[in-house]
Amino acid sequence: MYSRIGALSLLLFLVPVALGQSFSGDYRDSYPKNPGIDILNYVFELSFTDDSDNISGLTTVEARYLTAGQSELRLDLINKSDVLLGKGMTVNDVKMNGKSLSFRHEKDQIFINLGRTSKAGEIVKVSVAYNGISNSGLKIGTNKHGDRAFFSDNWSSRVRNWLPTVDHPSDKAMSEFKITAPDHYLVVSNGLLMEELSNGDGTKFTHWKNSVPIATWLYLLGVADFAVQYVDEFDGKSIQTWVARQDRDAGFYDFAEPTKKVLAYYTDLIGPYSYEKLANIVSNATSGGMEAASAIAYSEASITGDRSRRWQHVIIHEIAHQWFGNAVTEADWNDVWLSEGFATYYTLLYREHAYGRDDFMDGIKDARNRVVNFYKDDYDFTIVRDYLEDLNDISGAMMYQKGAWILHMLRERIGIEAYNAGVRSYYAEYQDKNARSADFIRHMEEASGQKLQGYFSQWLRQGGLPHIEADWNVNAGKVKISLRQTQEKVVFDIEVDVRMVFEDGTTQDIAAVKMPVKNGAVSVAEYTITTDKTPVEMIIDPHTRLLATWNITGNKTK
Repeated sequence: MYSRIGALSLLLFLVPVALGQSFSGDYRDSYPKNPGIDILNYVFELSFTDDSDNISGLTTVEARYLTAGQSELRLDLINKSDVLLGKGMTVNDVKMNGKSLSFRHEKDQIFINLGRTSKAGEIVKVSVAYNGISNSGLKIGTNKHGDRAFFSDNWSSRVRNWLPTVDHPSDKAMSEFKITAPDHYLVVSNGLLMEELSNGDGTKFTHWKNSVPIATWLYLLGVADFAVQYVDEFDGKSIQTWVARQDRDAGFYDFAEPTKKVLAYYTDLIGPYSYEKLANIVSNATSGGMEAASAIAYSEASITGDRSRRWQHVIIHEIAHQWFGNAVTEADWNDVWLSEGFATYYTLLYREHAYGRDDFMDGIKDARNRVVNFYKDDYDFTIVRDYLEDLNDISGAMMYQKGAWILHMLRERIGIEAYNAGVRSYYAEYQDKNARSADFIRHMEEASGQKLQGYFSQWLRQGGLPHIEADWNVNAGKVKISLRQTQEKVVFDIEVDVRMVFEDGTTQDIAAVKMPVKNGAVSVAEYTITTDKTPVEMIIDPHTRLLATWNITGNKTK
């Protein structure tokens, strides 16, 4: 027999938080945006040699002016300087319609004077000729076999070291790479291979074209002595493996799985794959994995020859990014959880699909442990921050694990059907575009019919974690349960699942015990179970639905 007696009392905190407020979108990063200009396409023409690390580049930028009266185009490109020991880029000429334009290259930016003012909707093409040695973003050096190779690694704002661009995720553009390099190399990049041509002088011309708008950190270039396998196709799109020649057999074996299965799963769950191919590429410039659009880069350590489960998880994670981060891209770096948190959680969802529920539970519990340990040292850290200064230090572990837990708790809260519907509608609206947290929240509210502003405010804009002190005692056949939050500074509006375990091995669940916040304070929940059985244990969160810590005292019989 079960009965519940709810007796609520209030526990006050020194620093109350108004969790009922709408999610605030008044945050930004330090990037100097160009709100009146939309970059449509880049064509990067680059020449590489074996004799020098100096590159020669010509970049043609196609830009649409959204507002009239503008006379300048601003691009990012790191200056050559003594501070960088002579590395960096020197701009030699800027042209439009064949005529040279005046420009300033200062403070790692190119300010190009168009010589006139723009018209609203006008499209211009400007070409920038430059040369230099990249300080970062493009690695020129030897791979683990001692062979020379050229690989990009642009995360998060390093493409400006070697390519003139608007180097911020808010301005996505199509791109082409036209590469001249010694003819003993193969070249790989985003999109589709358009042309390979021997120049007859020991060099080769290679042209790749990406026809889907992507953020600049997702551009990839690899020039190396590759072995290439065309593994399969998904939805008419090529699945490829690119590894060092010496790693041909082991690399082809490792990367033959599970790409096609993952593409199929995410397409069915979320929406269509955006890109023209999917290439898995091993790079000496990458640590772990890098989700470059349609051309994912992996560490040289990824080749094990035994399809290591750890590296299979990396493959799954980077493919998940093709939907989250790549196709739907955060409009500001403050919202990087929309990329990393989603990719982390959807990796776990695929693991559940492929390996079973226990594997999923192992992964989500490990993520919770990581979050708990992190907050022991940095209690005030928030996922969405008011202002980001350093654009090369924008992620951190919590964007991954806490971001995943925010999605997990949301899915448990509103139900799998509503959650999946909300994600599909969010993806459909913002595929190949930019989104913010508020956009995702709107779709989840519409799909669930619930107000979720407070939920997202407390988990995204607030630091800390709930800590629950749980107590139970037995008196005359009644089990009294008490739950209260005792963490410092902040309060959380949460629901807690409780399970009582009895001496005969049976259990009884109390689902979704509410601990609401009212007037900046959290309620203490007290419940009573009437039973003729002997309780021996209380378990908090038996179904792993809550990001929190807890301590349990009890087994007091009167």
